Amino acid sequence: MKKITNPSIIIMMIAMLVLIPFGSVTLAEEYFEAEEPEGGEMIYDALIVRPIGIIATAVGSVFFVLSLPFSAAGDNVDAASEELIKRPARYTFKRPLGEF
Repeated sequence: MKKITNPSIIIMMIAMLVLIPFGSVTLAEEYFEAEEPEGGEMIYDALIVRPIGIIATAVGSVFFVLSLPFSAAGDNVDAASEELIKRPARYTFKRPLGEF
């Protein structure tokens, strides 16, 4: 059996084996189309999910204020505000109606 001694061939083979699965994901993406939400989904979103999002934003704001001294000491105030306030607020107010 012949040994492969050129390291560039080995590196190229490893790179090809790592990158092959990404091509199939890209091809599969074109078969999925975004569906328009139906009326029932919009009603469910407006009457149940959005009010829960408003409550989550309010509760997250309270917990952010309570955790602010610890977040400031740990130098992660931005991360805490992102997770506790901004993310629930974006989900509640910026998302199109009926899209989850």
